[in-house]
Amino acid sequence: MNIDAIFVMGVSGCGKTTAGSQLADRLGWRYKDADDFHSEANIAKMSAAIPLNDEDRRPWLLAINDYCKSHPKTVLGCSALKKQYRDILRNGIRCKFVFLDVSRKELERRLMERKNHYMPVSLLDSQLATLERPDKGENVVAVHIEDEVPGDLIEIIVNQLNKETSV
Repeated sequence: MNIDAIFVMGVSGCGKTTAGSQLADRLGWRYKDADDFHSEANIAKMSAAIPLNDEDRRPWLLAINDYCKSHPKTVLGCSALKKQYRDILRNGIRCKFVFLDVSRKELERRLMERKNHYMPVSLLDSQLATLERPDKGENVVAVHIEDEVPGDLIEIIVNQLNKETSV
């Protein structure tokens, strides 16, 4: 593909890690979880059910962007909830975003089943309120998810990426 990074985006519980790691395997790229770039202070806030604000997120987004500039062929699971966040992430790199659009009911189910994750289900409302759904002008691949098997989901994503990106 003629891009250097693919951001698998959406709110917590949408399947960024699962889909992103499987997509990376399918493409022969590396996978990175954007959560790994959060500061200890950000993780502490989220663990205490305190939503992050734009000031909290900016250094995190810049660190991810810097990583992508020096590590091409990376798939990242990253919430990228606002357009301004996606603009920071895409600055200076050739990238594509894949938006995993999951129903609230399914998100709640997934978050309730999670074990040992710092993001509590109580922050789902905050994430959904913060989410700025990508529009066509952003050139984002959007995939609606209810109950697709991850293998089927990866085929859907790859097919859409191939339609929009040279392979």
